[in-house]
Formats: sequence, structure tokens, C-alpha cells
Amino acid sequence: MDGSLASLLLDKLLLLANLKLWQAGAEGSEARPEALRRGDLLEVPRTLFTHYGIYLGDNRVAHLMPDILPALTADPRHLGRAVTNARLLLGVLAKVASIRVDTVRDFAYGASIHVNSLDALLKSPALGAEEVAGRAERLLGAWPYSLLWNNCEHFVTHCRYGAAASLQTDKLCETLKMIIRDQRSILVSVLLGLASIMCLGLAPSTTLPTIFIPFILWMAG
Repeated sequence: MDGSLASLLLDKLLLLANLKLWQAGAEGSEARPEALRRGDLLEVPRTLFTHYGIYLGDNRVAHLMPDILPALTADPRHLGRAVTNARLLLGVLAKVASIRVDTVRDFAYGASIHVNSLDALLKSPALGAEEVAGRAERLLGAWPYSLLWNNCEHFVTHCRYGAAASLQTDKLCETLKMIIRDQRSILVSVLLGLASIMCLGLAPSTTLPTIFIPFILWMAG
């Protein structure tokens, strides 16, 4: 692999590694729990994404949370505890989630809270505060989950603006399209495939990706 190809591969890896899907507080402001109002859209930054919820009042936040535990037990003593990272990750993989109510502290999970930042980023006007909170309360319980097509941002935008949307999903898809449309990605994928064959041997698990991934990139470019 010559220097230009190595540079290309490094650029693409860095692009994905440094992709920031969240823009916490872009137009909104950081808020203290006592300043929150029923119907507010809350967001907290995570490592690669933003988590969203709807404030219901009385220190309660409704939010769509991936969680493997509801698939394993119905015991409210366990389900009522704050969702750990392990439970969340397994819930994402299993596509198991629920719209649940937690305290502001459990929702924030140690991060700062920003309020109504999406109001300036989305074209749709916000619904009335009581309608927003009421929509969230009516949806509480088990809920199908998809990392890209039915996540916590889809939930809160449905509640606050009347139509589900996810700016994080849109940004990720645009980044992936930019990589796919770069025809040099085909050559990189071929070279990586040949390297895997050389290291792991000739087998369906190495040969088929070496053929089909460049073909898909070529057709999609």
C-alpha cells in the first residue's frame, strides 16, 4: 500500500473516530433542575451521541431507553433502577427498549443538562407544554427500538414537534454517504480484503467480503 492509500485509509478512520453526532446546547442553554418546566425537551451529551427526554415535572423525565432487563424480568424492583451502560448496550444490540420515567439525576447520569436546543434547529414549532408532556406520558412502556430509525431523539421530537426526526441519524447517514461516494474507498476495501486473506487464509469469511464489499461500494458510488 503506497503512501497516498495509507493516508486515505487514515483519513476515513479518523473521520469515523471523530464523528460527533451531538451538538448539545448549540442554541439551548444549560439548566438547573429547579428551572425546568413541564414539557421541556432535555438533552445530555454522551461520548458519541446525545440522549434526549421530556420533562414531566416533579423531578421526572420520560425518555426512550434501550435496556435488556425487561426481556429478562418483570420485577419492578430491578426495572426501576437506573439503567447501567451494560444494560443499555445489550438493549441496543437486542433492540429492546422502553419509554420510562426517571429522576432528573438518573436521566443526566452525571452530565450537564441542556434545554430545548432543538427548537432552533428544527423547522416545526413546538407544541404546547401540556400536549408535549401528555404525549410522552401516553407512550410510557415497552417500545420497539432502532439505533437509527427509532431512538430517543425520534421519541422527543414526536412529543414536542408532532413529527419524529433525528438530526443525529441524518448526520451519520450523510457521513457514510460521503465515504461511500468516494470511489477510492473501493480500492481501500480491496486491499484490506486481500490483507485479510493473506493473514487469515482463503475462506468464505475472508473471500466473500473481499468480493462483495467493493462491488456494493461501486454500485452505490
